[in-house]
Amino acid sequence: MPVSSPSAPRIGVPWRSHKEEQRGERQLLEPYLAAVRMAGGAPVEISLAWVETGELSALAESLDGFLLPGSPADVDPSWYHAERSPHCGARDAFREQTDFALLDAACAARKPVLAICYGLQSLNVFKGGRLVQDIATEVPGALTHTWERATGAPEPRHAVEFVTGSRLAELAGSRSALVNSSHHQAVAVVGRELRAVGFAPDGVVEAVEGTVAEHWVLGVQWHPERMPEDALTRALFAAFVNAARQVSAPSSPG
Repeated sequence: MPVSSPSAPRIGVPWRSHKEEQRGERQLLEPYLAAVRMAGGAPVEISLAWVETGELSALAESLDGFLLPGSPADVDPSWYHAERSPHCGARDAFREQTDFALLDAACAARKPVLAICYGLQSLNVFKGGRLVQDIATEVPGALTHTWERATGAPEPRHAVEFVTGSRLAELAGSRSALVNSSHHQAVAVVGRELRAVGFAPDGVVEAVEGTVAEHWVLGVQWHPERMPEDALTRALFAAFVNAARQVSAPSSPG
């Protein structure tokens, strides 16, 4: 596995959840860190407690990009002015506040963002969008998007079709890809400065990208960190780290 060089772009990766951080449960965090390293970046773990201590703001300024990972939590529907569905899971206020603070910093400084699963949902809500709180009960004819990991069953996979000309279509070199699936929520109304660029066969939004010029923002609903040998996964993380590298590179003398 490649070792990040001292000059590698520094990628902030918050812990998936406050409970996992408190318990030191790193198993599901590590694949994100490994994916950043494999792409030539230097992952920087972000404690969810720092949002309350004032340390987060200073750290965000020192980072070159942000990777928002998945989480066992659901974003609180009050953020997008919706009543809570009985199928909506528990929130993680520490993770919500951390993501929103990092996204504030990223948007202000035009630093790249790669948002995965919960991270995509958090990004969309931050941008004023709304979520499907439970695909199975709200999307007629929906595919199986959830994965019961504890049963030992294989993770569901399905096709995703990309919008022509989107960044993901370019990275995939194709209009479609086969991805894993482990989520029960999804984008319902796309937030400002975002556009939907990937769809499952049942119409569920599987990817969004930013529309602001010179700001690299991409969100995917699947888990590329769990598909390290996949060509699209490698291209996706490489493009993200390269975008962060442009931020970290010193400006040429004018």
